[in-house]
Amino acid sequence: MKLKEFAHQLGLSPTTVSRALSGYPEVSEKTRQRVAEEAVRLGYRPNINAVRLVTGRAGAIGAVMGRKGEFQFSEFMIGMAERLDGEDIDILVSPMAEQETRDEIQIYSRLVTSGRVDALIVHSPRPEDERIRLLHKLGVPFLVHGRSETEVPHAWLDIDNEGAIRRATSHLLDLGHRRIAMINGGAGYTFSIHRDKGYRDALEERGIAFDPRLVVHGHFTDELGFRFARSLLEQSPRPTAFVAGSMMTALGVYRAVRSRGLVVGRDISVIAHDDVFPYLTAENMVPSLSATRSSMRAAGARAADLVLQLLGGRPADEIHELWPVELILRESTGPAPAEARS
Repeated sequence: MKLKEFAHQLGLSPTTVSRALSGYPEVSEKTRQRVAEEAVRLGYRPNINAVRLVTGRAGAIGAVMGRKGEFQFSEFMIGMAERLDGEDIDILVSPMAEQETRDEIQIYSRLVTSGRVDALIVHSPRPEDERIRLLHKLGVPFLVHGRSETEVPHAWLDIDNEGAIRRATSHLLDLGHRRIAMINGGAGYTFSIHRDKGYRDALEERGIAFDPRLVVHGHFTDELGFRFARSLLEQSPRPTAFVAGSMMTALGVYRAVRSRGLVVGRDISVIAHDDVFPYLTAENMVPSLSATRSSMRAAGARAADLVLQLLGGRPADEIHELWPVELILRESTGPAPAEARS
């Protein structure tokens, strides 16, 4: 059944039917519901190209994928795909070879000016982010996955990174640990800054001086986690606990601890942030890993939902969601060795 025929049966114009099926706010909720119900009853499925011509929409949400963080990105994309199933909206992923701000700005600009996307997701924002300014200037709907202090109206979805790391560090302090190392994400990103603050605040609350030698920054990989942890464990006195920024980082920490003949959970305690990867679960690590936990896949699904709301006309400055993070204690954390307590 063609659009014109379907619209004739409903007694509506083809333009109204197309806009109703696309969720345009200027079409009343009653009409949108009627069109949707009749489409199901009659088995009508719109020709995507025709709908795009009528509505002026590309039918796609764009995202830029860098070379790092591919595990987190893939989980986020799966969540988006699950939410967009049945919405007749595609996901357009544009790869970026190097993490250069100039190159990334060019990619975002090209995606918008090409007309291939209706909205964009901005990942890993910085406090002052040129991508946010650019997209606001271009007038395209966009959602920031994370937070930024960039002073233009923008929608965002984030987790409480500061609170998560404060709770994790405080728990280790409760166990008697005083030299706590943190392997954080890349320097300069908002989430990393927030985690730094949570770590420092927890120390300050206990009257413990911040030691910059115990904090390192880098991408979340097993190999970097191993190198950082090996180097930190060579300090004298060495740290008795680690806060790892990701599950992949924690794998490297586990290897480093064992390479020194030490035991995780007894000699060295470890807490990590768990993005809930189905192929790497904290409870199946040996020993099971204590972790702050927030699903990257759930974030992707919610991000897609919020972008649909933006496309439906919801103002960007109404969309500010901060998710709490749970702390799950397992076998990888235990009391500090007696000789390390003070």
